Amino acid sequence: MEQLYQKFETLLHTTSTDFKRYMYTEIAWDSRMVGIIGGRGVGKTTMILQYIKENLDTKKALYVSADDMYFVNHSLYELANEFYKSNGEYLFIDEIHKYADWSRELKNSYDAFPTLKIIFTGSSILDILKGYADLSRRALVYHLQGLSFREYLKLVHSFDFEVYSLDQITQNKVKIDGIAHPLPYFKEYLKKGYYPFGSENEINIRLGQIIVQTLETDIPQFANLNVGTSRKLKRLLSIIAESVPFKPNFSKIAELLGVSRNSLDDYFSFMEKAGLIGQLRTETGGIRGLGKIDKIYLDNTNIIFNLVGDKSNIGNIRETFFFNQMRLKNDISSSSKADFMINEYTFEVGGKNKQQTQIEKDGKSFIVKDDIEFGYQNVIPLWAFGFNY
Repeated sequence: MEQLYQKFETLLHTTSTDFKRYMYTEIAWDSRMVGIIGGRGVGKTTMILQYIKENLDTKKALYVSADDMYFVNHSLYELANEFYKSNGEYLFIDEIHKYADWSRELKNSYDAFPTLKIIFTGSSILDILKGYADLSRRALVYHLQGLSFREYLKLVHSFDFEVYSLDQITQNKVKIDGIAHPLPYFKEYLKKGYYPFGSENEINIRLGQIIVQTLETDIPQFANLNVGTSRKLKRLLSIIAESVPFKPNFSKIAELLGVSRNSLDDYFSFMEKAGLIGQLRTETGGIRGLGKIDKIYLDNTNIIFNLVGDKSNIGNIRETFFFNQMRLKNDISSSSKADFMINEYTFEVGGKNKQQTQIEKDGKSFIVKDDIEFGYQNVIPLWAFGFNY
């Protein structure tokens, strides 16, 4: 274990605590078992190292990655046992999905070592969801989303703004003192701001690798699919990326790809759970997730630009941003009167020339405009919705 501790101390030394993700203060770190899942590159590893650095005695804590060479000759359970006997209290296991049979060994460790706290992360969301059944009564599981526009401004440009509720956003109360012109920053964010590594020059390479790995490894392994199927998944992603907000004709797409309708439903479900797409459903009695799928978006705008660059439809980009930023804290569905509905509010999303003729002036209907700096009455700038988390 000595080498594990040395690697841990090295990582801890190089971890900055200047910027923290929105979830940092929301996690019940003292629970006996905590899982943090989220797409590759959204900041899970940094967040747990920050917590250790700021809050724990490193003699009582240990961080390991599940793909470390240590596990060639040792099991997770053996590590937990040895750490527990050494008076260890907090065991952090990163990228848990890279360890075979991880859920069973975590369950056994939880049951065998009652004072040990185990925090694990996973980037292959499908694998985590498959293994979660064994841990459902034991683990608190959190899903970490990528950067909001607010977080991007803090990480990359050192602007520190507060989080605003939906009600505050609709009342045009978002304040960005120090930024006279938000639109240039917003356009940056749409292209490269969703992932913490977006400030690095190689974002397109890294994001491309994440997409390929998800389509060629994560989904096929989870669903026992062949290589030919991963090509069909790539084609599906391209169709969505190039579309005006994509209203799926499932029968037509199934025929185009040469698959059954049921298989197509599965493909979309796999890609949604893997963090590549988001499916907007119609409202069904206010119950989230039970409605019919109305539109399908890529998960975030960075993926759109990675796949199709400037060929992407601007309306698709705008709606993708709105859906992505608002779904974390709100039940969002499609609307028969506008593009989106959240609670009793409806939102029509467009450019600066978007007209108000199609919405009701009832105090609950809003025009969301891109390319405007500040809002007025029931008109809200699109960028302001990036301050909800």
